[in-house]
Amino acid sequence: MPFDRDHVLRCAADLLSHKATATQDEIAKAAGISRATLHRHFAGRDALIRALEDLGVRQLQEVVDQARLDDGSATEALVRLVESTRPVAGFLAFLSTENQLFEGEEVNEGWARIDAQIAALFKRGQESGEFRIDLSPVWLTEALYGLVSATAWTVLAGKTAPRDYTEMITGLMLGGLERRAPRP
Repeated sequence: MPFDRDHVLRCAADLLSHKATATQDEIAKAAGISRATLHRHFAGRDALIRALEDLGVRQLQEVVDQARLDDGSATEALVRLVESTRPVAGFLAFLSTENQLFEGEEVNEGWARIDAQIAALFKRGQESGEFRIDLSPVWLTEALYGLVSATAWTVLAGKTAPRDYTEMITGLMLGGLERRAPRP
């Protein structure tokens, strides 16, 4: 049987989304391959994590594209974006904990492209008067990632209901984003 790299990566992503400390043996078993086969294609955990990062960037770009960030109001686009992240939120939460992906000079340029698209959404919301202007679009982008990750972990841990995912994130994000009248 030929090696199906995408299948192995998706199995690894699914397992690591639920158990971030899974061993190479557990990952190989989840993918239906031997540890030797896994190691032949991914020479250690670091190589596997880098390959998973590429998968994560592709998946998040699909989510951003699906959310149509330029359509409708910025608020509507933000809600669509959050809802679109739901199927990959656990995996994105796992990737966000992998410090090796964000250290040094070898940061995947895909993250920068996606960050720019999401920051542009926040900037559009600020320019249209929907979002407060005292928080930078870059910080709001990072805050969104943090909320997606935190919510994914609480859902995976059974602490919150999956059906509440979008409302928890958008409720907090938009409640904190609303432009308020200046204090007298």
